[in-house]
Amino acid sequence: MDAKTFMAWYAPVAANVWCQGLAVVLIYLLLAKAMDLFIDRILVRLAHRTKLRFDDFLIAFLHAPICRTIFGLGVLHALIVLALPPPWQTALPALAKTVILLVWLVALLQAFNQLAEDRLAQDLALGKIGADLFNLVKNLVRVVLAVIAFLWLLAIWRIDMTPLFASAGIAGIAVALAAKDTLANFFGGLSIFLDKSFKVGDYIILESGERGVVVEIGIRSTRIKTEDDTIVNIPNAILANSRIINESAPLPRSRIRVPVGVAYGSDLREVEKVLLALARANPGVASEPQPLVLVSQLGPSSVDCELLCWVDNPGQNNLVRHTLLLAIHDTFLQQNIVIPFPQQDVHIKQAP
Repeated sequence: MDAKTFMAWYAPVAANVWCQGLAVVLIYLLLAKAMDLFIDRILVRLAHRTKLRFDDFLIAFLHAPICRTIFGLGVLHALIVLALPPPWQTALPALAKTVILLVWLVALLQAFNQLAEDRLAQDLALGKIGADLFNLVKNLVRVVLAVIAFLWLLAIWRIDMTPLFASAGIAGIAVALAAKDTLANFFGGLSIFLDKSFKVGDYIILESGERGVVVEIGIRSTRIKTEDDTIVNIPNAILANSRIINESAPLPRSRIRVPVGVAYGSDLREVEKVLLALARANPGVASEPQPLVLVSQLGPSSVDCELLCWVDNPGQNNLVRHTLLLAIHDTFLQQNIVIPFPQQDVHIKQAP
């Protein structure tokens, strides 16, 4: 076939808009395949050579949506070339845009699910967040993505959203007024999780003075187990706005103070040696940092000292303090170190 024959055959084909549209789709299809090969054979190999895992995840996330989006853009371009009559002129491009939107929505949901399984599941295993709060946050993100996609879909189909927003505003006010305490507790739980002020397994002291280990950070409340083996439920809204002492942070150990009073005239250096020896012999006292003895004040009836030592398990503070006080009392009796107590002498004078 010579050139003239080919041009004579090609001219009516090129003038056909359907053939032009098909040619546009084929061109974009080739571009999508080229992008697929570029990502698969070049970018993936480059990502494997790095030590980072995020680039592998990013390429795996963008691979399929980019290729499908290129093909979808080709369909949109072909529809413009065809110049279809109404209502197909607006309906078919909107349908193509809807398919592209759904492609990205599905990709985002899959990526989020993978991130949730990798990152949030680790936090769940470490006790940083409760199981119910974990599931709620995951479902909340899914709902937010679905709502954004729905609003975008309405914009694609040119649907007036003013009545929808007005209805949503009224419904939102009603829900907020009816469930303000629940919402306050929910956002309080989120603030506790984001601030990381404490996590499951930490020993905390509440503003009321109660002390216990955190057993669960839930949607509505946080549960702590006190030293009396009772469960205390505290609403997250109250807990988020209270002063909390975390005895397990920044390291899982706490310092206890054991007050000791000795009589005036006692050898304070000998008292210090005895207290340090008793602290080092106690199995509940941590070896590092080393225990310390300080003279706090010269009281009205005794020389007041403090034995400062660290406990690896904050839940054993009272038990360690108890055993130390018993050992101090017995040792002082054996070594004739007097523990004074307040007393008064009354002198009666008789008139001459």
